[in-house]
Amino acid sequence: MDTLVFCLSVALSACVKTASLPPCDSEIFCSGPILHQIQKAKFFDDDKYFVDMKLKAAPDVVLGAFYNLATESPNMTVPTDKLQEFLGAYFEQPGTEFESWIPQDWHDKPKFLEKVADVELRNWAGKLHDLWKSLGRKIVADVKDHPELYSLIDTPHPVIVPGGRFRELYYWDSYWVINGLLLSEMTDTAYGMIQNFLYLVNRYGFVPNGGRIYYERRSQPPFLTLMVERYYQATKDKEFLRAAVPALEQEYRFWVQNRSVTVNIGGAEYVLNRYHVEVDSPRPESYTDDLELAEGLSDDSRRRLWMELKAGAESGWDFSSRWFINSDGHNSSTLAETRTSQILPVDLNALLCLNEKTLASLHRLLGDGDSAALYDQAASRRQEAMEAVLWDAGRGAWFDYNMVTRSNHNEFYPSNLAPLWAQCYSQPEMADKAMRYLKGSGALQYPKGVPTSLRDSGQQWDYPNAWPPLQHILIEGLSKIPSEDAQQLAFDLAQRWIRTNWKAYVKYEAMFEKYDVNTDGEPGGGGEYEVQLGFGWTNGVALQLLDRYGATLTSGSGPVLPFVPLLPLVVMLW
Repeated sequence: MDTLVFCLSVALSACVKTASLPPCDSEIFCSGPILHQIQKAKFFDDDKYFVDMKLKAAPDVVLGAFYNLATESPNMTVPTDKLQEFLGAYFEQPGTEFESWIPQDWHDKPKFLEKVADVELRNWAGKLHDLWKSLGRKIVADVKDHPELYSLIDTPHPVIVPGGRFRELYYWDSYWVINGLLLSEMTDTAYGMIQNFLYLVNRYGFVPNGGRIYYERRSQPPFLTLMVERYYQATKDKEFLRAAVPALEQEYRFWVQNRSVTVNIGGAEYVLNRYHVEVDSPRPESYTDDLELAEGLSDDSRRRLWMELKAGAESGWDFSSRWFINSDGHNSSTLAETRTSQILPVDLNALLCLNEKTLASLHRLLGDGDSAALYDQAASRRQEAMEAVLWDAGRGAWFDYNMVTRSNHNEFYPSNLAPLWAQCYSQPEMADKAMRYLKGSGALQYPKGVPTSLRDSGQQWDYPNAWPPLQHILIEGLSKIPSEDAQQLAFDLAQRWIRTNWKAYVKYEAMFEKYDVNTDGEPGGGGEYEVQLGFGWTNGVALQLLDRYGATLTSGSGPVLPFVPLLPLVVMLW
């Protein structure tokens, strides 16, 4: 029998031994012997498939039927054939929780297409606009009427999903989806998606990672405030804004109260944020991956690893060498040494700084100067903390802070430049230094996009993969620097990214969640699952770049020459 410890009672509450709450309260989808035995049997290629299935009977009926099977079996372990029969009798395949939905506000030829001069790119942009119809999902009424039968969280409005295995709403993906929808003049669909997130904040106190109950005790990078601000800028709907702000403040309080830590630097104390999830059991959607990764560890080490993996998932960067900390305190290790909660990330704090500045701006729009001043002060305090803890004047960039070694990780990640995008820095020369850092980093030598790191760890948020949101944040950050050099580099990176996306679309008639910087129009790889098609944020980023730079972007049949640095490459500290 497994070395895992089971707790079994008459009510059939069973679990991997933990010291904290399970991922959710369901004894079928989030904890217990049904989850454990079915996932261990590996009936499906992807663990997410099982936890997305619908129950055919009430949970107590399913639990009772399994208990009867287990008591008839040696060591309470149901034989594989009986387990498969049980699965067929009590579960339906995923997908029945949705019905087809084409957004009613979709219409042909939105105005932004007129900005795209290249005929090939304009036609392609029209096809990306068409993709919103294939990514629309409406939750069936039965989910609201019988929520106990589903792992799906019911939300009041239809959604645009990322695509592929990600068949429900996801949090930070939706920021780029909503930006794309607004360019497509689909304000009603964007409004509905934002209302779903506001509903989730009112229900949970924060926005969960995604629209499943097994995500409900972790979040993702908090982009809701920026979604609301973008919608307001597109519509000038002040009543919408007034109604949304209380939920934005509630979410902000969640991050301040539950994800903040104090760091002492040079005798001064600074408060910054991290990702941290106090759920010390395997992720239901990656159950066997987590079990196998923890094999051979002590109970305490296993539980800590499972918490850290969830924190990595909360970051959106699941997974990356960025979160590794080995016994020497460095990030030259493996997934089993993930310590996400011990790292203060540059981009999370840049995002929260931007949220604070945006909340101040929104309060001023609503005539509340006192609240605006409080958020201005919060942004100033965070900026000061970021410059004390994360900024390296010698290297000219911001670097994640390792709380184990009390030092910064000096490897390249595009997130090192996120404060440019957030405009969260005090001196103009910091932007100039950051430009020089980027040029000397070695990350610009790839003509297909900027890689997520320069370390090939086998994880998907590392080299050689390039991800749409990171490209967009970097390009937008550079575009905010008032120099011709920065503006040109922003355009050059946009040109590379658009051409990578376009070539892959020509080759595969598909958009991917990530791309390989070493190949010509090929999807990325690595990590826990196969590359996914769709793809919500990829489409949104492409539309934004086409809107901004469409007059000069080209599809071009010739190669894009790699950037030649003007300064010597810095030596990377591995």
